Amino acid sequence: MNETFTIPIPRNEPVRSYAPGSPERASLKAKLHDLRSQTIEIPIVIDGKEYRTDKLGECRSPHDHQTVLATYHVMEPEHVDMAVKAALRARKEWSEMPWNHRAGIFLKMADLLAGPWRDTLNASTMLGQSKNVYQAEIDSAAELIDFWRFNPYFMQRIYDDHPNSSPGMWTRLQYRPLEGFIFAVTPFNFTSIAGNLQTAPALMGNVVLWKCARSAVYSAHFLRELFAEAGLPDGVITLMLGSGRMMPEKLIARREFAGLHFTGSTAVFQNLWRDINSNIGSYNTYPRLVGETGGKDFVFMHNTADVDATVTALIRGSFEYQGQKCSAASRAYIPQSLWPELKKKLVAEMDTIKMGDVEDFRNFMNAVIDEAAFDDIVSYIEYAKKHKKEAKILVGGGYDRSKGYFIEPTVIVTTDPRFKTMVEEIFGPVLTIHVYEDKDFVKTLKLCDTASPYALTGSIFAQDREAIVTAERLLVQTAGNFYINDKPTGAVVGQQPFGGGRASGTNDKAGSAINLLKWCSPRTIKETFDPPKDYRYPFMTEK
Repeated sequence: MNETFTIPIPRNEPVRSYAPGSPERASLKAKLHDLRSQTIEIPIVIDGKEYRTDKLGECRSPHDHQTVLATYHVMEPEHVDMAVKAALRARKEWSEMPWNHRAGIFLKMADLLAGPWRDTLNASTMLGQSKNVYQAEIDSAAELIDFWRFNPYFMQRIYDDHPNSSPGMWTRLQYRPLEGFIFAVTPFNFTSIAGNLQTAPALMGNVVLWKCARSAVYSAHFLRELFAEAGLPDGVITLMLGSGRMMPEKLIARREFAGLHFTGSTAVFQNLWRDINSNIGSYNTYPRLVGETGGKDFVFMHNTADVDATVTALIRGSFEYQGQKCSAASRAYIPQSLWPELKKKLVAEMDTIKMGDVEDFRNFMNAVIDEAAFDDIVSYIEYAKKHKKEAKILVGGGYDRSKGYFIEPTVIVTTDPRFKTMVEEIFGPVLTIHVYEDKDFVKTLKLCDTASPYALTGSIFAQDREAIVTAERLLVQTAGNFYINDKPTGAVVGQQPFGGGRASGTNDKAGSAINLLKWCSPRTIKETFDPPKDYRYPFMTEK
């Protein structure tokens, strides 16, 4: 067939409001009740066949840890080997499938999620990962729909890019899938990330073995079912339910390992990188390593900033989804001249925050993901309480695990700009503020740049344009996503490609063509129409 194709120009999916009386609110409430009222069994699925083992895991609601949403079967080592073999079998047909047909599957995924699957993915994310309705809607619905609509468009732009050709020849590029399989490791905190890290390489013709966080198996199960309904062939993406250590060791040791697409902690990514490096001589090809890891994200306030806007950014940026975002505002630098006003308004607004079950839509905050996270976050709060000379709790500081893993939104104020909670990633609802002298604006900007090893997101609040220019210049390496007069969270696919440098990752920008380029290996093809038939050059005719 002699055809060319054009992917429809994508537009960002509208975010639904779920306002009282709206049909989407009633529909989602019904789905929440339906899912919460049953405990499902999640099997291992390899090459379209189901397997069960004697080892089971549980999916529990973080805000009500007595509620068991699902039990899932945990892979044994032989299942990992089976999954690799199934992926490599699927690779030939999938990698050779015309790109427009691959694109069609992912565009169908987007429409299924925008329609009949929206409630299921939102409700499973709310119940399994303790997200309120708005946080789930912008994550497991809107953002993931955007990934599946924008990535095919970016793929076509990549395929359309070819080098110049000289007269008498034609030069072109072929964007080949990588030679082997991709290992995708996804976190608990974003269903959209869990749905993009394996589908982005798969879209480019690769096969993927997908290890999701055990605290997000519930929503991952429904993603797998959505993939099947959209027509994704068996073996192209395999959900790996198993040990967090056994699986990487078995996969990274294989010669067919061709790439890692990772979002998670800095320590785990660095350990995986070391393991890959130790095996580097045994691979068919040098693996592609793409990782987005931690953050110690900041809000920096200049003395010309709008106080009300900064307060809103601090609350939303720090406490939406309980601060469990790699982009969450975790440290803030506030000028002394505005501190009294900001302090008063921040405390007053935080006193209005409600926290509780996700099915009560009045709640702004819910529970942190599990007991381990609860204990880790609480340890930072207790550390601040014990170091009263350097820090004090301005708001919050309470916690309760009796029903769910609830931690109050907490603000710490410190006199030490390198205090522990000011420089270490906490990944919870804890914001630390350092108040600086107005005259030390530039000095404090430099301190912000060097205080943390991370460089993911950050923002500057100022009305003075010269202050914004100065902050943008001095913080040029401090954040891969930099915001002016806005909170440092909420990157939108196609608008703000996401990723950071330093200890925050490889900065390969999810939500853009930059990321997709990592999952292909270009081949240059030069065709000469009238090749020379004599080896001699003109310069050789005279001595």
